[in-house]
Amino acid sequence: MVSLPSSFHRLLPFAFTVAVSAMGGGIAHVLGLPAGWLMGGALAVTIAAMAGLPVSLPGRWRDVTFVLIGMSMGASVAPDSLSLLASWPISLTALALELVIIVALTGWMLVRVFGLDVGTAYLSSFPGHLSFVMGIAATGVGNARQIVIIQVIRILMLTIAVPIGTLFLPIDHFPPPLPSDFLSPLQVLVLAGACIAGGLVFLWAKVPAGMVLGAMAVATGAKLAGLYEAAMPTPLVTITFILTGALIGSRFVGITRAEFLAAAKGGLIATAMTVGIVTLMALGVAQLVDMPFGQIWLGLSPGALEGMGALGIALGYDTAFIAAHHVIRLLMLSFAIPLVVVLVRRQEKRAQDRRNSA
Repeated sequence: MVSLPSSFHRLLPFAFTVAVSAMGGGIAHVLGLPAGWLMGGALAVTIAAMAGLPVSLPGRWRDVTFVLIGMSMGASVAPDSLSLLASWPISLTALALELVIIVALTGWMLVRVFGLDVGTAYLSSFPGHLSFVMGIAATGVGNARQIVIIQVIRILMLTIAVPIGTLFLPIDHFPPPLPSDFLSPLQVLVLAGACIAGGLVFLWAKVPAGMVLGAMAVATGAKLAGLYEAAMPTPLVTITFILTGALIGSRFVGITRAEFLAAAKGGLIATAMTVGIVTLMALGVAQLVDMPFGQIWLGLSPGALEGMGALGIALGYDTAFIAAHHVIRLLMLSFAIPLVVVLVRRQEKRAQDRRNSA
């Protein structure tokens, strides 16, 4: 009997995961749902992971996905992006304000309503910077499993909520551009090589989401410099959406149903509160700047950069605006998270002192 190499057995879960994402995305696309390849794929892989099926997206394929997302976002940048900078201070102010409101309200809710400890509640309430949050949780602040469940629910629900929102909210304010010229295979390979190099440099510099941002920086710089004007080939964009859906869904691997149900209610309510706050902020900003509501919403939304960037591509928005706001959000959180953790530690110490003196 011929034995198959171990590499083949490791490849099977990955192939299964991509197939599930493609099937779910294909069904959503056929049904005419906005960003169907992405939303349907993420939901299908999530269901498979929660059912205990062999879902896996190896690290090297995650990096491939990040590079493809960065390339696609860079290629989708509007040529007049730099001329729109004057309108960004308004949306950036709204971004800072919404972060304070989201953390304060959702953290308070998770403590008061669901009885989570202060560390778990506030680390769960941070809208983004998951790797940073989990790194702090690993040092003993909060319950790491509950935090990751609530954070991953937020990412998944935002990925699903945005396309559904396009059916009810004024997200189609400007029609998505339809490209007529596409990059050749050779141009794609050259751009991919440059984007990989940019991603590695960003990783070396310890930039958050380095592969995505490095790839996007190279692709955006090349486009704004006039080195290319064509769009990414449609099949490659579809593959990017399928892999992104697999990436989002695979984050549920290892989470048991009991753990999920224990944290899901609080996670869903926290996500709903976040969506409501972001929507109100985006509606306010939309009254002050001449920009599509959906583009503003994606820029202000606290979803993962790769997910929101892919949705921006699917919905035809200026990905430079979206990426810039997500980068600045991560920068704001880099300062805010340690500050809140210090406050949480002080509160825990005061509570411990009161118990000791009682």
